[in-house]
Amino acid sequence: MSPAVAALDSGTELVADLLETDRAIGELETLARERILRAHEEWPAKGYTFDLAAGLRVIEFVEGYCRHYKGEWAGTPMLLENWQKVILLESFGWMREDGLRVHRTMWLELGRKNGKSALAAALGVYLLIADGEQGAEVYSSATKRDQARIVFQFAKEIVNQSPQLAEHIKVQRTNMSVLRTRSKFEPLSAEGDTLDGLSPHGNIIDELHSHRDRNVYDKLITAQAARRQPMSVCITTAGIYDPEKIGWQLHDHATALLNGTVEDDSWFVWISAADRDDDPYAPETWQKANPNLNVSIYPSFIEQRASEALSQPSSLNAFMRLHLNQWTQQIERWLDMAHWDACNHEVDLDALEGRECYMGLDLSSKLDLTALALIFPPTDDDLWRLWVNCYIPRETMVERERVDRIPYSTWEREGWITPTEGDVIDYKWIEKDILELSERFNVQEVAYDPWSAQQTALRIRDDMGIPVVPIRQGFMSLSEPTKEFERLVVSGKLAHGGNSCLAWQANNVTVRHDPAGNIKPDKGQQTHKIDGIAASIIALARASLWDGGSVYEEEGILVL
Repeated sequence: MSPAVAALDSGTELVADLLETDRAIGELETLARERILRAHEEWPAKGYTFDLAAGLRVIEFVEGYCRHYKGEWAGTPMLLENWQKVILLESFGWMREDGLRVHRTMWLELGRKNGKSALAAALGVYLLIADGEQGAEVYSSATKRDQARIVFQFAKEIVNQSPQLAEHIKVQRTNMSVLRTRSKFEPLSAEGDTLDGLSPHGNIIDELHSHRDRNVYDKLITAQAARRQPMSVCITTAGIYDPEKIGWQLHDHATALLNGTVEDDSWFVWISAADRDDDPYAPETWQKANPNLNVSIYPSFIEQRASEALSQPSSLNAFMRLHLNQWTQQIERWLDMAHWDACNHEVDLDALEGRECYMGLDLSSKLDLTALALIFPPTDDDLWRLWVNCYIPRETMVERERVDRIPYSTWEREGWITPTEGDVIDYKWIEKDILELSERFNVQEVAYDPWSAQQTALRIRDDMGIPVVPIRQGFMSLSEPTKEFERLVVSGKLAHGGNSCLAWQANNVTVRHDPAGNIKPDKGQQTHKIDGIAASIIALARASLWDGGSVYEEEGILVL
């Protein structure tokens, strides 16, 4: 038996042993494992050779020279789990007939806190100093500069903690360099002036699911053309499904490789994810997306996140993306109407006279629905009482009722909607109602959307003497009150008085997510109005700071 064949057999046996696991694994990881074993059977016929020593060299570098620098593992060697060893053996071990690596892209897609950044940082240092490349350029990249520096900072600390590496690598704030080989390692981001003129030997591309376009990825990949055996390490967690975004496009390519519908030997792919029909609250499901469970991430942490998703359904998509590694839709139906109907407690304005309250004002265009919400913090019965009135031009109302078959006339008779005469809303009607309501109740503030209500807000402040507070309509401003509104509905602590117009709007509301897990309300269709819910959330944004018991005293302050 030739040495090459002996090495191949030895490597195959080692990889097969390392792939043995009693952890629950999902379909995509199963396919990744099968692709690995299939390569050992089929690739020699393509002229590829498995160089076990080349793969072991990377493992020995990581475990021998790299240390953790924060948390309970600070100062300890980066000892790799079996699944991580397989990734390094396969990515760096397969060689073409010309002696250069087969794999040029390593795609790692896992749930959060499974050691992606630490491993990527170690590989960045390896590509900088130990891969035999003269004038190597290694870049840690992301869409934001701070994100790009996460991996780079970890790489710096790896060097700082290793006397052997520190002897050869000069560390500066935004650069590491090896004088002997004229090599460097730097962080990059799409925020920089240019990504042109680069020649990367190594690319560490972080959180591809959040990249807005192909700009960073395409420039870094095409810039590798002059390198003999470049390596791009792409690490990401699942994101929001969008066929126009680079993250989904590359994920789609990776899964096509696993399914066998596309062939691209230059890509190594490992995806650990829960399956679509899995119970998101089952520990076996958590294992599928978290191969480092009980190592770098603990079941109690995921259990806590799962409990939040169970009590706040709008958090489920974020939980599925971040901890189950499942791609989700950006927009989803929000409130369970059974929970909403259970909040049909009385809201008697006469009984509430003199009570402290907060107003929320959502002014649409003068041709559309507008809403005024009053929310009263709880007293003796622990219920938040919500009263909402909507306004619409009468001519618009008649047309919408005829074309869209929305029962505005019924809601007018029930007292939930006020038609203003003519074809546009006269905001003076709303200002008159605010003045009258302020004489009945202890109005603390009027919160409003500054995009549409600036002039009205100024009149409320100057003519009525009521404090006004703008609430911008971005994720940062609306996420917490949106989640709090949902919590009140799910827990049955909201009283909406059986407002049928508001119930229609509650059924219309979807939520939109950003990559960080923040949410804000959205309407599913143009005819599906949500102005009353929007006004309620705007009011709650200020009422949540109520002196009688801030929700943040119970749930903690959100640190961004």
